[in-house]
Amino acid sequence: MFPPPSADSPAIRPSTPRWLPRRLLTGDFSLISTSAALVLITVIFGLLEPSFLSERNLVNLMLQTAGLFATAIGVVFVLLVAEIDMSIAYVGAVGSVTMTLLLREDATNWPWWVAIGAALLLTTLIGLIHGTIIARVRAPSFVVTLAGLLAWSGVVLILTTEFSTSGTITIQDPVVLGIANSYLPPAWSWALYLASLLVATIAVIFHRRSRQGQRLPVMPPARLAVQFLVATILAGAAIWYVNRDRGVPVVAVVSLMLLVFWTYVANNTRFGRHVYAVGGNPEAAYRAGIDVDRIRTAAFMISSFMAGVGAIILASRQRSVDTNSGGGTLFLNAIAAAVVGGTSLFGGRGRVSYALMGALIIASVENGMGLLGLPVGVKSVINSIVLLVAVLGDALTRRTRQPFGE
Repeated sequence: MFPPPSADSPAIRPSTPRWLPRRLLTGDFSLISTSAALVLITVIFGLLEPSFLSERNLVNLMLQTAGLFATAIGVVFVLLVAEIDMSIAYVGAVGSVTMTLLLREDATNWPWWVAIGAALLLTTLIGLIHGTIIARVRAPSFVVTLAGLLAWSGVVLILTTEFSTSGTITIQDPVVLGIANSYLPPAWSWALYLASLLVATIAVIFHRRSRQGQRLPVMPPARLAVQFLVATILAGAAIWYVNRDRGVPVVAVVSLMLLVFWTYVANNTRFGRHVYAVGGNPEAAYRAGIDVDRIRTAAFMISSFMAGVGAIILASRQRSVDTNSGGGTLFLNAIAAAVVGGTSLFGGRGRVSYALMGALIIASVENGMGLLGLPVGVKSVINSIVLLVAVLGDALTRRTRQPFGE
């Protein structure tokens, strides 16, 4: 018998480019690379425009990131099943316009929580329609959601022009306006910080013990302690810094809740494990008894639901909706945030936290370029470079996980 091939055998050696250390393309590459990119962006814009590092701009950056992050969470779930959703911006806009119309005092005057619930239910149903067509009819997700982009942009235009001669409808409910325009008192922000620190500590301990009980690999204690300490110090410093201005935005707390909830869904539920399985190998997932069509449909429902959440946050910040709601570069930025954060375009690899890192990078670049007053053309070129670098990183990472010939 021949001896089994070693890890260095040419038959199975990953095709890592000679000019890149393989270590940089495996393991925690996404976290390391995005953190380094964020630091580099901060240094560059801080040197070019000192106001980029001001307390006021950090608060503004939190506000800019929130809506993009919420939308990018849904994109992560779609990418995890190796699909794409081109309609997210206008699907979300349909939800925010619907909510605004239901809140009008001169018409329906629904309570804020009913209006938001109805809007999110509507966007989720749209995701159900998209997902059913894609999963059951086997239609390409790119084509289906591109058709959705055209259709729902028309719906936004019809709704805004039908109920407003100017095409702009203002939000009148104080609670909805407060989502992205209110801030925590300093005492509340520090209390939330301490409570979050306690919950995070307990969660890390239980997660570690659970993996040890299942004889799964765990992070070395020293490395875990360093990461936890760094995160704790950075979070505390950020709270202290923004409290020198307006304080921690309420929408930042909403973003934290979304991060915790969807991270739990992706990492600690049966559904989350099935999502990764379908994205990694749909044929194997099907043979294992997973309802692949149902998982794909659910991913598009989550995408549309979170698009609605993101659109409501953006509408609250702008205090209105108009004919241009959902337009611009929102859907490109949301997809870019997921990819830049490290979620693979090929499915099966990514985390919800990657969407946060990607959204921070995209929002920081947009914010810095805005402060510098760069022309729209220059902004487009820079954004395209950021996205291209992320895609190349994803492709190189994928190559290291494959043997030659695959």
